[in-house]
Amino acid sequence: MSENKGVNIKTDEKAASAADTAPTPQNTPIFTAPMAAAAAAVEAGDIEASLAGNPALLSMLQGRLGSLIGASSGYIESLPKAVRERVDVLKYLQQQHTEIDKKLHMEIYELEKKYSKQYAPLYERRNALVQGTAEPTDQEKAEGAKIAKEEKENEEEASGIEEEDADEDEDVAGIPEFWLTALKNHPNFSELITERDEEALKFLRDIRLAYLDESPGFKLEFVFAENPFFSNALLTKTYVYDQDEIAGALEFSHAQGAEIDWKPEHDLSVTVETKKQRHKTTNRTRVVKKTVPAQTFFSFFTTVEEPESDDESELAEETRDRITLDYELADDLKEKIVPNAVDWFTGKALEYEGLDEDDGFEDEFMDDYYEDDDDEDDSDDDEDDDDSGDELSKSAKEAAEPPQCKNQ
Repeated sequence: MSENKGVNIKTDEKAASAADTAPTPQNTPIFTAPMAAAAAAVEAGDIEASLAGNPALLSMLQGRLGSLIGASSGYIESLPKAVRERVDVLKYLQQQHTEIDKKLHMEIYELEKKYSKQYAPLYERRNALVQGTAEPTDQEKAEGAKIAKEEKENEEEASGIEEEDADEDEDVAGIPEFWLTALKNHPNFSELITERDEEALKFLRDIRLAYLDESPGFKLEFVFAENPFFSNALLTKTYVYDQDEIAGALEFSHAQGAEIDWKPEHDLSVTVETKKQRHKTTNRTRVVKKTVPAQTFFSFFTTVEEPESDDESELAEETRDRITLDYELADDLKEKIVPNAVDWFTGKALEYEGLDEDDGFEDEFMDDYYEDDDDEDDSDDDEDDDDSGDELSKSAKEAAEPPQCKNQ
């Protein structure tokens, strides 16, 4: 008689439980100990705070997750050989597509250069009228009057305000402060231009656009009349493109500015702070002057070096933001202000650009744009001088304010 063995229920339950919890791709975490420790240590909603308090864990997670980007899932490798060969052929076709894209973008660039030569006579004529070296012909006046009449009717119909003729001044040459007004009507440039800058920009005679021959890119040329601020007759900013290897598009690479030869006591990029120091022992006072960086439109011409790609410091991020903002300004000059300068002068551009005077860079972005120098230079407060006495400060607006300038 065969012996009947009883069923050990506890043993079978343990086996079933072990089978249910056996390691599988679904229940096996990629990171075992650290992830388990983090999950046990924090409650829901506190993960971010926990990681912030554990830099080592955060760094490890970032490194592990970063290594997964672009990593193969194994799917392609699992395909039949014939299918993988077809995929390889598709890659070859895409490579040919990219080569065509590269030619397309270069031809578009060359087309822009070609048409810039056709625009040149119009820009030269515009400059002559703005500077007053030429007067409009009768035909030009007639065509301009047609446009003005149509715009006037549309504006009066929309606003109900009739335009009044101002007193004529036959002694006015050209169009005074043309480029200064055009720039100030642009929301982003208006935030860059300070009151001190305006006096210098009254001497701005033209803004020209030129395409580069040696490599893809463009140059902005600011032409100035003789002025009391700097000796440069021409200030330039050059922007160079690189061609993307994947899409073939031309992308901004780097920019090269110009060095401004400031005249004594007229450097708009700094202010002069003066303060009186009284020695607590001798009670004698002295005046100390120190130059500090100042916000100015002319920071636009500064060459800003791109930080190293692996530099993740706060300063590096601010520098990258500044470079991005700088290129946005340059692109607006290239695509909008130079071609349509009269619309920016009159303010009409704000209508078709969908902008108003309040549109512009956010304050934090403007802080990134201006070069900041936080270096503390207290070298004058040495030896027997003590700063415990009275101190009076003045800005350069009082100490070295530029004279009022007139158009020349």
